[in-house]
Amino acid sequence: MTEPALERLEPLLGSWSVAASFPQPDRPDVAGVTEFDWILDGQFLRQRAQTDHPDAPDLWAIVGWDEARNQYVQHYFDSRNVARVYAMTFDRTEWTLAREAADFTPLEFAQRFTATFEDGGDTIRGRWQMRRQGEGWQTDFDLVYSRRD
Repeated sequence: MTEPALERLEPLLGSWSVAASFPQPDRPDVAGVTEFDWILDGQFLRQRAQTDHPDAPDLWAIVGWDEARNQYVQHYFDSRNVARVYAMTFDRTEWTLAREAADFTPLEFAQRFTATFEDGGDTIRGRWQMRRQGEGWQTDFDLVYSRRD
């Protein structure tokens, strides 16, 4: 592991309230919680999330450092039986996730998440976008993380 690659993720640690809002007026907002903690003696960062809406998946994600690519990688798993791999960047103020190639599943659409830290790190404001082949990026939903602890 290239130090301080994983240490840079420390601002994510802890428990967060999460609120998702959608651009479609017929889709209700979704609330939930997510927690980030170290696993396997600090070699990986685990994210666990639960929501209050039956259509929104619960998830587990594991973040590690990929020496060969010199970048973070997130392995994502959710309650819909979805498994994906995202390229990730994080510099303590900006956080990105991107999936633009097939992995465990075919690539039906590309995805990206971009977020910034606000309020001294107690708020993360982000947006998930998707792009189908031949189309431009479109907002899937906005996310706001608010630190709970």
